[in-house]
Amino acid sequence: MKSYADVTDSRVVKALAHPLRVQILAALEDRVASPNELAQELQADLGSVSYHVRRLAHLGFLKQVDQIPRRGAIEHYYTAIAGPRITDNAWATVPTIVKRAMIGATIENVGRLVTAAAGTGGFDVADAHLTRTPVVVDKQGWQDLADELRSLTDRLAEIQRESAVRLAESPGQENQATVVLMLFDSSDIAGPPPPSRSSRSVGRHKQSTRIDAPAPETASV
Repeated sequence: MKSYADVTDSRVVKALAHPLRVQILAALEDRVASPNELAQELQADLGSVSYHVRRLAHLGFLKQVDQIPRRGAIEHYYTAIAGPRITDNAWATVPTIVKRAMIGATIENVGRLVTAAAGTGGFDVADAHLTRTPVVVDKQGWQDLADELRSLTDRLAEIQRESAVRLAESPGQENQATVVLMLFDSSDIAGPPPPSRSSRSVGRHKQSTRIDAPAPETASV
C-alpha cells in the first residue's frame, strides 16, 4: 500500500467493515483496475462493486486515475492511495459484530494471498520468511508484543518511502513484497499454552526460507 491513513472515527471503521470493500482495497494495492475488472476478479455483482468503489473513493482510500470510452459508456479506473490504519480509540468504540466482519474479511484476503504465494514460488526466494512462535506472556508482555508490532508497522512504511527514493533513481528494480503480522490470543483455540522454549529454524536445502516453531513441532518449506 502506498501510504496509511489513520482512521479515528468509528463510523468510518463501520463503513470499511463490509467484506467486499476489504477485498476491493486489497485488490487495488499498487495497481489500477476498473469496477468491471474487479467484479470479474472478485466474482461479484458489478453494481455492488461500483457502489463500494465510489464509497471508498469518497472516504479517501481510492482515487480515479483514468477513464476510457467503452462501447458507448465510460469505464473508470481506480487505484488505492491509502490503507486504513485504525487507531486504538476508534477500534475500542466499534461494535463487536463489526470488528469480526472486518477481521474475517481481512483474514480471508490474507489467506488467499498466502495460498497463492505458496503455489507460485513466493516463499522460494532468498530471505522469504514464515514464522510461527507461540509464546507465554503476562499482561505486560502482551502489551510489549503489541508495541513492538506497532513500531514495526511504522518502520515498514519508512522502508517503503526510502525504497521509493532509490527506485526513482534506478527504475525496474522493484520487488513486490507482502508482510503479514499477527498477534492474537490462542488460549481458547490451541489448548494449554506451550512450554516456554526458544524458537528454532527448519530450512530446506540451502534456501533462506524458514519456519520458526518451538519444539517438538517441525515444518519445512
